Amino acid sequence: MSDPNAPLQTETRVEGGNVNPVENKFTERLSHILSDLGKNGIFIALIIVVVLFSFLTDGILLRPQNISNLIVQNGYILVLAIGMVMVIIAGHIDLSVGSVAAFVGACSGLFAVTWGMPWWLAVLLSLAIGAAVGVWQGFWIAYVGIPAFIVTLAGMLIFRGLALVVLGNANIGSFPAEYRALGNGFVNGVFGESDPDIFTLGVGALAIIALIVQQLRTRRGRQKYGQEVEPIVWFFTKLVLVSVAIGFFTYALASYKGIPVTLIILAVLVMVYGVVMNRSVFGRHIYAIGGNRHAAELSGIKTRRVDFWLFVNMGFLAALAGLIFTARLNLAGPKAGDGFELEAISAAFIGGAAVQGGVGTIGGAIIGGLIIGVLNNGMSIMGIGIEWQQAVKGLVLLLAVAFDVYNKRRSGGQ
Repeated sequence: MSDPNAPLQTETRVEGGNVNPVENKFTERLSHILSDLGKNGIFIALIIVVVLFSFLTDGILLRPQNISNLIVQNGYILVLAIGMVMVIIAGHIDLSVGSVAAFVGACSGLFAVTWGMPWWLAVLLSLAIGAAVGVWQGFWIAYVGIPAFIVTLAGMLIFRGLALVVLGNANIGSFPAEYRALGNGFVNGVFGESDPDIFTLGVGALAIIALIVQQLRTRRGRQKYGQEVEPIVWFFTKLVLVSVAIGFFTYALASYKGIPVTLIILAVLVMVYGVVMNRSVFGRHIYAIGGNRHAAELSGIKTRRVDFWLFVNMGFLAALAGLIFTARLNLAGPKAGDGFELEAISAAFIGGAAVQGGVGTIGGAIIGGLIIGVLNNGMSIMGIGIEWQQAVKGLVLLLAVAFDVYNKRRSGGQ
């Protein structure tokens, strides 16, 4: 006979046998973690690249001055990557951004240096010219129906030629100090001189607090509506790791010159465009068009209008990138903008954008751009020639796209 005082034994029965509930729960948690790691693979790739080149460069990569230089040197590419990933999500491409950046940089030199305009007026007029370029190209793409590849290829030639006309095949410089701050300026010493800079550390602390609050609110919101959430231990592990990374990055900036103005511009753009792509009707329409243009049209989405404003936005961001690059060099020259379009497209694809459109994120494009920046910087520190740098970046781009194609075939069962 069984002991009536013995504790009841419960079993979880499934088809084919018994399963230990503890093992089953552990399996579910492990599956969730592995799935989460797969979704954040590009972030893990960035960490691997940083760790690898930190070792290969004997720690030079992670020195405060070099971390600050990484942001300043690659700011214009990251700005372009934000606009480019939006264009690619919608199923288009833009080959003209480098030439537009060069043309706008040349115009800003004409305004601020040759004509002696106030720096802020030169900047506003230059941004307006970039938007006007987007209107020009958007009209041909959206309303005439010429493929974006052809229109922007023509734009690459047109605006490169116009840049040479404006410059007269000569360099224009130097620019006012306020203008140069777009590419070389730093914000520090707000609370007095200190080393490390207290203001920069404070901004980093606020960023960490904002991250924690946002993640906790998101998790509670999902639980409230009965949605699946990640294991609590894994949730806090990620929070700690990201907070440590932000803290290290902030301390490095505070130990050098403070927060680069370029980083402030990037942070504003990432927040604004993150909201646009994730929480606005316009952003949802971009994803819908890239996923299936015909279905989007049948559902009532005005695809032509979306395409038009996409390229107006791309022209504006190309102009901003041109201003940042010109300000960093303190020079508007005929060679400005060479290869910018390839770097921006590479950043978008390495960051997870799909070749067919419909997939991609602003954050992914930024991380893709940072991977390219770390590769450039790390190989330069190691003394690797430009020819091998180009080969390595080409290989990384090929592998990123191949991985995307592989995932689609696997999910499609092909």
